[in-house]
Amino acid sequence: MTAHPHRRLGALALALIGAIAVAGDGVSFRVTNDGIVDIFVTVYDLNTKPKSVVVDHQRINGFTTIPAAASADATGRANISWTAISVDSRDRRCGHAVKRGLDNDVVVNVHVDSNCAP
Repeated sequence: MTAHPHRRLGALALALIGAIAVAGDGVSFRVTNDGIVDIFVTVYDLNTKPKSVVVDHQRINGFTTIPAAASADATGRANISWTAISVDSRDRRCGHAVKRGLDNDVVVNVHVDSNCAP
């Protein structure tokens, strides 16, 4: 016996509402400069289409932490990417990474550990 079409739609609607409720909550996390070099950091929310900036070229001194938040996906987790560049233009260093599945209160370590592309 198959379910009535309206019941299937109702179940689908409830599942969708539940997913939206979970995804509607933001995920708070902390961004930590894990080095001694002062850096500029940009963090992107990969759950938004198109991706959106949640930290915009913010200066973070060495071993300093700042709060940030991104939207949650259907599982309630944030997916972000970050880029960093050293403040000192005479010794330019860069870094970047993608972090997926972030829970609330996670620390995301950022750093400049490679040469910058020309």
